[in-house]
Amino acid sequence: MQEHPITGTIGAEIAGLDLKAPISDDLGRDLRDALSRRLVLVFRDQHLDIAAQKRLTAAFGAPVELPYIVPMADDAQVVRVLKEADDHSGTFGGDWHSDMSFVAEPPAGSVLNAVQLPPFGGDTLFANQVLAWDHLSPGLKDLLDGRDAIHVGKPYGVKWAPPADTQSRGAIRMTRLDPEADRERFHPAVLTDPVTGRRSLYLNPIYVTRFDGMTEAESRPLLDVLRNHATRPEFCMRLRWTPGTVVVWDNYATLHYAVNDYAGHRRELLRTTFAGRPIADWRAAA
Repeated sequence: MQEHPITGTIGAEIAGLDLKAPISDDLGRDLRDALSRRLVLVFRDQHLDIAAQKRLTAAFGAPVELPYIVPMADDAQVVRVLKEADDHSGTFGGDWHSDMSFVAEPPAGSVLNAVQLPPFGGDTLFANQVLAWDHLSPGLKDLLDGRDAIHVGKPYGVKWAPPADTQSRGAIRMTRLDPEADRERFHPAVLTDPVTGRRSLYLNPIYVTRFDGMTEAESRPLLDVLRNHATRPEFCMRLRWTPGTVVVWDNYATLHYAVNDYAGHRRELLRTTFAGRPIADWRAAA
């Protein structure tokens, strides 16, 4: 296993491994350590089938099913992230976000496995939220430390439902207009890893509506400032997909963004997701 940093701040390409082979306990530990440090791991030329992808997923945490997104018919733990060539609507994940932060126990991370790629475009951006926290001013750190942010499942609920003409209308089917998605979830604005002590911003630009103790109107200017800060170029990497690429990312300590610049071409990836320690553990350590 060789680790090659992609940027000076986030991401690493992992070489020397055939992920179609079984993953030993020692290798699993090394992979989890690399993910903790680099936050995004990229494996090239793997061409994994679903069974191998699920073995890799399990090396990072217990595989889980995602709510609100219809999975493959024959495997509830696998989502086909598909956009057909004739789909000219928005793209799934086409804004800065972390996944499903509006549920009681957000997933710890995910695995994406390239099946079919456009000849150009379709990159994915990732932003390091550990650095975003580290580079905040002392005043903003004091304001956020120990404060909750309120997350709401806007695209899936009633109150915040996006206009129909802005919704992705392609092959990925989602549950919408679910009142449960409008339920407010209180999660720490800053997470502290209960094992390493690592701290990271946990503010989802899509789902966070306000800070605890503040109105939406009061919170909005601050959330806008923090979004711009959290996605500064020096905190980011841009992943260019190639055939057989597999990517694993830390969903607690990164934001990501799917670039929609490949109209007229088909793009398909398979996604699996894993759980981590309960979010309450990350609060208790703060």
